[in-house]
Amino acid sequence: MLNLQGKQLILASASPRRKWLMEELGLEFSIQPKNVEEVYPDDLEREEIPLYLSKLKANAFSEDELEGKIILTADTIVWLNDKELQKPVDLEDAKRMIRQLSGTTHEVYTAITVRTSSKTISDFDRTEVHFRELTEDEIEFYVQKYKPLDKAGAYGIQEWIGYVGIDRIFGCYFNVMGLPLRKVYAALNSLSA
Repeated sequence: MLNLQGKQLILASASPRRKWLMEELGLEFSIQPKNVEEVYPDDLEREEIPLYLSKLKANAFSEDELEGKIILTADTIVWLNDKELQKPVDLEDAKRMIRQLSGTTHEVYTAITVRTSSKTISDFDRTEVHFRELTEDEIEFYVQKYKPLDKAGAYGIQEWIGYVGIDRIFGCYFNVMGLPLRKVYAALNSLSA
């Protein structure tokens, strides 16, 4: 369906979830993450944070590296009570984060940036996610079994805690997984326009 005009698509992410979602989209791509320090100005909020970081990751590629290629970067954050919940530093931090999410609604923002040698497109999506009240046993089981240290907000919607603890979402499920596929498709499609 997509005409990438013979360009090689590069997913600049080490996330296995993003890799799986891109495969499900039926696109041929290779993976080439860049080591970028994910630091952003303190005054950024909500979607501004992943937009800034996805652009930062895309800009880590030099002009020479962009020749004949399309770079796709993404960043996801969890936003609760006017603060970002980042990736947990250890299992205790993961438990603390999930306790904060228990019985509340939070927002998940994922931003993408698509960059070629001549064009850059950035976009984002927002999803509201509500967890029912979770028990300490459930939080302990999830954190010990899944060790969600690589996930913003310390959970994966596609894992056990998502199956049993999330009672409603408003917005894109795949956005919560880390890649709003319809936004990716639209951005890639616009490159051929």
